[in-house]
Amino acid sequence: MDFLITQLLNSLVFGMLLFMMSAGLSLTFGLMNVVNLAHGSFFMIGSFTAFTLAQWSGNFWFALAVGWVPAVAAAVMMERLFIRPMYSRPHLDQVLLTFGFIFVFGDICKYLWGPDIRNIAPPEALAGVFALGDTMLPKYRVFLVLFGAVVAALLWWFLERSRIGAMVRAGVDDAATAAGIGINVPLLFGGIFALGAALAAIGGIVAGPILGTYLGMDIEILIPAFIVTVVGGMGSLRGALAAGLLVGLIDTFGKAYFPDYALFMIYLLMVVVLLTRPQGLFGVAKA
Repeated sequence: MDFLITQLLNSLVFGMLLFMMSAGLSLTFGLMNVVNLAHGSFFMIGSFTAFTLAQWSGNFWFALAVGWVPAVAAAVMMERLFIRPMYSRPHLDQVLLTFGFIFVFGDICKYLWGPDIRNIAPPEALAGVFALGDTMLPKYRVFLVLFGAVVAALLWWFLERSRIGAMVRAGVDDAATAAGIGINVPLLFGGIFALGAALAAIGGIVAGPILGTYLGMDIEILIPAFIVTVVGGMGSLRGALAAGLLVGLIDTFGKAYFPDYALFMIYLLMVVVLLTRPQGLFGVAKA
């Protein structure tokens, strides 16, 4: 029983990290129709920046509060200078461009922080464990699950209840019509791209105390995040959350019980969803 509860907690933690990565990825593709392979780089930049800020200030909360800013700045510059001219280009051109940015951001991080693995210490209040019956649960992992739930709730409110969220939903459904009724689509695109980068960077910050901070973590998180985006449905927030938790559950319990087939099970899930519901679990089919 203790093992099952521990693995369930680990699956929720991984699912929330995937949600924060894939939510921005899903909105970016659903609204802008842009394939951004460098999305994982924002995850890595946020984690490295938070490590430096935490070392300098000795305060994890300060690193969480401002550590995402450099990733957003890099995303805004990338969108304005490089992505915006690619909106009307084929997806292959976008893939090649953003694939190149993976190496650019990776080399920048290597130059600034070096190749060593770094560790972000969790805040003192969240260090250690607490008892749930006979099971000992790490405080920080429980915090991460609750933090992911709060982020999901705030995003839901933003997209479903705010005026800007209505514009985003209109753009996801039909960008051409949204532009025709007076919505500033280029500004909206830039804002969503920056929001996606912020979510990825925040995910990298809170993942630092668990996963560590190292070169290559961008690719490691990007692949399952793309699977979550495909399974959940492009442009769907609840799809990103549901698919993130589902993939986290399959990956964690797969590695625990079937370590040789865990990755195969995730890809099998994606194949089944694509064959039965090509638009994803909560995606909207478009002509």
